[in-house]
Amino acid sequence: MSVLEIVAVIISFLGIWLTARRHLLCWPVNLLACALYARLFLDVRLYADMVLQGLFGIAIVYGWIGWARGKREEGEVRVVPLPPMRAAKGLALGALCAGAIGWFTHHYTDAALPWMDSALSSFSLVAQYWTARRHAASWLLWIAVDIFYVGMFVFKGLWLTAGLYAAMIGLAVLGYGRWRQAARRMRGETGR
Repeated sequence: MSVLEIVAVIISFLGIWLTARRHLLCWPVNLLACALYARLFLDVRLYADMVLQGLFGIAIVYGWIGWARGKREEGEVRVVPLPPMRAAKGLALGALCAGAIGWFTHHYTDAALPWMDSALSSFSLVAQYWTARRHAASWLLWIAVDIFYVGMFVFKGLWLTAGLYAAMIGLAVLGYGRWRQAARRMRGETGR
């Protein structure tokens, strides 16, 4: 456990908590967490997750803009339903990218866990995109991904990060409930 990991865990927890509350401040906090974890993952040779942090940085800027535009008059971020076909396409793209990145990192790097690292990174990008698009279903994918991340981080000896991801499962459950509740409230207001 390093000072870097401790700070990254604290900042990440705060960012996810703010995301679950649909607070716009989540985006700059999550951007800082990405930078911290990119460095940590470089140190422990989880290259797909290191690159993922850079891609998350891009997705965070995208989400920040999208959420700012998707606010209601009273300042609350709207929740948008995820159509089943879009969900299926996202999951298929995640699987395709997981295979391609896993193959590459397995054959051309000294990655510690190339297949698992690549799969979790790919599906995390799908979940991040869904979060940026304000889909409550993003939290369900985050729950699944975070369960596997806990195991991978325990295996790599990143105990504090494993604990963070275990806590993030709880935050994702909370986020899903809050976002579903907000979606029902918004549907009630529009009469749909």
